[in-house]
Amino acid sequence: MRVLTIIPTYNEIEALPVTLARLRAAVPESDVLIADDNSPDGTGAWADQIAAEDSQVHVMHRKGKEGLGAAYIAGFRWGLERDYDVLVELDADGSHRPEDLPRLLAKVPQAHLVIGSRWVPGGSVVNWPVLRQLISRGGSLYARTLLGLGVRDITAGFRAFRRETLEAIDFDTIESVGYGFQVDMTFRVARLGFRIAEVPITFVERELGVSKMSGNIVVEAMLNVTRWGLAARWARLRGQERSSR
Repeated sequence: MRVLTIIPTYNEIEALPVTLARLRAAVPESDVLIADDNSPDGTGAWADQIAAEDSQVHVMHRKGKEGLGAAYIAGFRWGLERDYDVLVELDADGSHRPEDLPRLLAKVPQAHLVIGSRWVPGGSVVNWPVLRQLISRGGSLYARTLLGLGVRDITAGFRAFRRETLEAIDFDTIESVGYGFQVDMTFRVARLGFRIAEVPITFVERELGVSKMSGNIVVEAMLNVTRWGLAARWARLRGQERSSR
């Protein structure tokens, strides 16, 4: 099983070295693709140095900061073109513990998408204030209720996809560029009838670097979720009307 772990970066010169070292130790068989959005702090240049020393580390230099979704889609395309069997999403900041990745990979034979979940039994968060936990739990509840999904941590960003799952998705139709991208991908996988599994993880708030989360990202995600949910409900109603005629 050929595994590619994709790590999007923008100004992660402090956090990336630690995360990459932990990943290479935890899952040495995984290749790594660092998708750098032209970081002005030198993250991309540092990654190039490591790639020159480690044949399993690769670097994609993107023209600028275009959002999390765009970086992952570029990484997916890169990995699919090179025949990887499993493609993993991993944050550079250490919030996703690389040591948890083997448990996600072990679940891949039973599921088309495996999500590292904070909100299933056994999952947890570290260094998060109560308010932020409530916002995250509330956002997941709103999204899964409106979209009709049973996934507990629908916004989670620690994921492992089978290649056939990604091959079935039309990347050109994906609009989300921020954290709503994770909801979008989950919804698409579910609508394709693929199996989704959640594995408990411990999510650790970043200690190095600066968070990319912003109010605009949250608003984009909520607006998109509302639009997708209403469109899906309308489609179901139209289908019911046609079947009753």
